[in-house]
Amino acid sequence: MIGNLLEPITLFTLNTIKDFGYGGVFFLMLLESANIPIPSEIIMPFSGFLVSQGTFNFWLLVFFGALGNLAGSLISYAIAFYLSDKALNFFLKFRLLRKKEVDFSINLFQKYGISTAFFSRIFPVIRTFISFPAGLFKASLVPFSLFTFLGSFLWSLLLTFLGLKLGENWRVLETYFRQFDTIIVLGLFFVFIFWIQHHFFNKRTAFKKDA
Repeated sequence: MIGNLLEPITLFTLNTIKDFGYGGVFFLMLLESANIPIPSEIIMPFSGFLVSQGTFNFWLLVFFGALGNLAGSLISYAIAFYLSDKALNFFLKFRLLRKKEVDFSINLFQKYGISTAFFSRIFPVIRTFISFPAGLFKASLVPFSLFTFLGSFLWSLLLTFLGLKLGENWRVLETYFRQFDTIIVLGLFFVFIFWIQHHFFNKRTAFKKDA
């Protein structure tokens, strides 16, 4: 069931990479790091497989993957930096972030500081959330960017290498990351339900006022 629901996301990901090459990888990794549910666990292994087909250069691919992650992280960082709690409440309200992971990321950042931007990048789920506490606590932009890029580079390197070695069997990696798919699907589901409720509630309110 979950796999069927995620298939459109997978197809969108694969087609974007096939059609736009390095630019597609950059764009998809940007979306993932900006908390849009496009898993890097599909993006980079598939791209790694394409390295074995001669489509991509290994190191250029890793670079663009990490650069995309950095760009997406800077978007999340800027939103949290300038809008502070309003931005966080918005993302929680629309279920784009989960309070449990946000609280964990904030505690992690408070405990370990800016270095969290580096080592959190290799952990699924929280790797995309860590930019928010960095922005909320007004972390210095240059160290944050450096640590984020280095951590993202290692993550992209690992996934690309696995995709290269697995070749046509790269999709077996999905099995190991399937536990996180539920989070993605539930997030999309709650966003849809909230939008429906919010949309029709506003319409009913406007209708009553006009009456």
